[in-house]
Amino acid sequence: MATIAFLRNTWRGLTSMRTALILLFLLALAALPGALLPQRLTAGDKVAKYFQDNPDLAPALDRMGLFNVFGSVWFSAIYVLLFISLVGCLVPRTAEYFKQMRAEPVLTPRNLARLPHHAKSTVDSSPEDVVAAARARLRGWRTEVRVEDDGAHTISAEKGFLREAGNLVFHFALMGMLVAIAFGKMFGFEGQVIIHSGDRQGFCNSGIYAYDSFRPGLRVDGTELTPFCVRVDDFEATFLHNGQADSFHANVSYQDADDLETGTWRQSGLEVNSPLRLAGGTVYLLGHGYSPRFTVTFPDGQKRTEATQWRTMNTVTLLSEGATKFDPPGVTDPEKRRTGQLAVTGLFAPTAAFEGTLMTSVFPDLRDPAVAVDVMRGDLGNESGKGQSIFEIDKSMVDSGRLKKVARKNLRIGEEIALDDGTKIRFDGVGRWVGVQVGYDPGRLGVLIAGVLVLGGLGASLSIKRRRVWLRATPAPEGAESARTVVEVGGLARTDQAGYGEEFTTLAADLLRPGKER
Repeated sequence: MATIAFLRNTWRGLTSMRTALILLFLLALAALPGALLPQRLTAGDKVAKYFQDNPDLAPALDRMGLFNVFGSVWFSAIYVLLFISLVGCLVPRTAEYFKQMRAEPVLTPRNLARLPHHAKSTVDSSPEDVVAAARARLRGWRTEVRVEDDGAHTISAEKGFLREAGNLVFHFALMGMLVAIAFGKMFGFEGQVIIHSGDRQGFCNSGIYAYDSFRPGLRVDGTELTPFCVRVDDFEATFLHNGQADSFHANVSYQDADDLETGTWRQSGLEVNSPLRLAGGTVYLLGHGYSPRFTVTFPDGQKRTEATQWRTMNTVTLLSEGATKFDPPGVTDPEKRRTGQLAVTGLFAPTAAFEGTLMTSVFPDLRDPAVAVDVMRGDLGNESGKGQSIFEIDKSMVDSGRLKKVARKNLRIGEEIALDDGTKIRFDGVGRWVGVQVGYDPGRLGVLIAGVLVLGGLGASLSIKRRRVWLRATPAPEGAESARTVVEVGGLARTDQAGYGEEFTTLAADLLRPGKER
């Protein structure tokens, strides 16, 4: 029996509204580390850097799961307990509410004078006429007419019954929002990819490998993505005279699942706050940058041209850094291929300014583009089995002496640099790249609907006043000269909201004068 009592009391405590509010607060508090600290699922490189910068603190935080907050056991426990608490609290309240809806208004109290609001008068009308006039005045209220043993006629009326409905809608919608968010996190994904303007290949949502970075939901493995393709036909950026960005606009072509079968391309515009919405995801414009184009002429006369996106270092002037890499053509011997690889690294300025040989950028648009490059020759480490960034070279190859700097020069478009073996590298021009994010959230519509219901339910629960009013019409005692009926009206507000006293005064004045037209 003691065990049963303990379980019953635990269940009652867990399913109380107070516990639900505490768990909701704890859920918000538990989410703070996920916003303040980098998370492995979304920013694994930043987590690694945090470990390097904080070698003593990071392991302790990791043991607490603070680098994977939303996938941790303790966060999931709070989430599950909150659901159990909400369900256990709301289901009995809903059953009780429907039970009250079917019930008749409560009986008229014997002594209405004890109520917070009370009024009394005598009228010449009969009790039946008083009640009939009162029912007409109380149209829109839930009313019940009764006749007492002494011949008195009573009306029990109540209004504001939807207050509790609004409260229930608010809490159910809140729970539905949590479900929709969890559903979206489980079956949604986010991916970023860079698309070169004018590249006819573009990007296709065909799998994880098509993205530069990909954050899948817990139930997404990237094998069943809805297919679509997007390419950027051209990109235009406008800037104010001080270099501040004014607008970004990309003209894109796209194919949805049906268009892929027919080979049809459709056109659309893409802007920062105007995404492209497709069945398989929503395409957002994140940013843009530049891709310097280099042509390498090898000693045997063969040419290779590459335009690789360079990473923006300064978001105001768009000074960029990067590395454009080349393999020697026609070399089949692995050792010769590794020792003959080239990398053009350095800085790119869309509007260059020089202090001696030092280059910087003074404006983000392409007014006077130039590059300051170091040419590296040797083993780039492409076959080492380790992944490496497209924006930089493998520093370990430089440290080991397997990759060496063979030239340094500042170049404007059309200028070239010659290496000691006769290789020539020419700065041919500049292209643009556009960074886009593809997001798919199947719970988005549910969150929207739940959010509207949360606001509607909260508004109803705060604005609607629950109140009751009773009227008793008693035949006057025998021997009275003119009055035929004694009318008493009592009122009770079921909430603490102000304003019912004024409403009751107006209502009582009408009920105590049944013969008077309003």
